[in-house]
Amino acid sequence: MKRLFIFALLALSALFVFLNYKHQIKKTPQAIINNHIFNLEIAKTDKEKEVGLAKYNSIPKDFSMIFPFGKSGFYSFWMKNMKFPIDIIFIKNGKIVKIFSDVPPPTSPNSSLPIYKPDEPSDTVLEINAGLSKEYKFQKNDTVIINY
Repeated sequence: MKRLFIFALLALSALFVFLNYKHQIKKTPQAIINNHIFNLEIAKTDKEKEVGLAKYNSIPKDFSMIFPFGKSGFYSFWMKNMKFPIDIIFIKNGKIVKIFSDVPPPTSPNSSLPIYKPDEPSDTVLEINAGLSKEYKFQKNDTVIINY
């Protein structure tokens, strides 16, 4: 009986440790737009924001990069060294303010790069695979939920 009690106590302790550990595991940051979920990579530093998705040859459909700026402004983006097309979504206070769809990568390393800038200030930019904004029917004023 004593052994059974000790075993039960150990089992409960192990269960408690497991549940506590599981609760502490960091969840992947996500963006949700119209019930479509994107796993986020966060561009935090100026260097990360400059390179962006150019460090990849492609990305999964449910993957995106987010550029949080902390305050509203007219942030501009280009496609320097990009290898695949993307959609660029400008966001302010959790609402889409501008979408550039199917933005192509440069045709050559020496080609001039168009600058993509919204008509109104934004505080966050989200980059996703090209065509998903149209496929998912994202539009101006749609709510963007960011879960860090």
